[in-house]
This record gives sequence, structure tokens and C-alpha cells, in this order.
Amino acid sequence: MGKFFDDDKAILAGVPNYRLYLMRILFVLTFVFLGRDAWTEIFTHHGQWQPLDGVAYSFWAAYSTLMIFGLRQPLKMIPLLLLQFFYKIIWLIIVAIPSYRSSNFDPVEELTIIFIVGVVLDILIIPWKYTFRHYFAVESL
Repeated sequence: MGKFFDDDKAILAGVPNYRLYLMRILFVLTFVFLGRDAWTEIFTHHGQWQPLDGVAYSFWAAYSTLMIFGLRQPLKMIPLLLLQFFYKIIWLIIVAIPSYRSSNFDPVEELTIIFIVGVVLDILIIPWKYTFRHYFAVESL
């Protein structure tokens, strides 16, 4: 029986073991908390969905479920963390900042705090050197 965690290649790629476990914790937290909220809303929703609400909850349910794959191979699932990082940054810029500036911050305050914490965790946990080398490097033609 093989090992469940495929960490040897990651360590050879220069990503420390502790970073892999921090990523796994982030994958689990996203799976548990986002998944709980999304799937609960899907299973308890009554009536017809508004199209954008349906898209949002469907996306969050699928996204949170995919986080499970990050437990075994966290480096291969970095794109999920990048998606999380970028959609939260975009939301903070287009929703939270204008709400804060217009003094209408109360409705988005709790979500803003969650997103700021999420962005900070992503910044601290994503192995950026590895990520840039493997996902953003441009090879010469």
C-alpha cells in the first residue's frame, strides 16, 4: 500500500513539509466552512433560485468539494488557492472598499473581515516561489 501523501516530489521541488501541511489545513478549512454553508443552503433552499444566487451557491459547493483533492496533492491544487485569493481580492476592491467609502459598510462588514483573513492566510500559506516557477514561468520559444 502506497503513501497517502505524495510529499517526496514537493520536498524535492523546494517546498518545505510544514508548508504542505499548512496548505492541507487551508484546504480542509475551506472544505468544511464554505462547504457547510454552500451545501446547507442548497439542501434547505425553498422555491426557485434566482439565477445569480444559484450560480454562486453551485460554484461554492463545487469549489469546496474540490478542496478535498488538496489533501493528497496540495501542490497540484494550488490553482484552487489562487482562485480563492484572486476572487477575494477582487471582491474586496469592487464591493468592500466602495461600501466602506459610502458609509454603507455594515451589510458587508462580516464578509469583509472573513475575506481579509482569507487573503492574509493565502499570502502566508501559498508557496509563492514554487507557484511562480510552475504556474507563471514563461519558457522561451
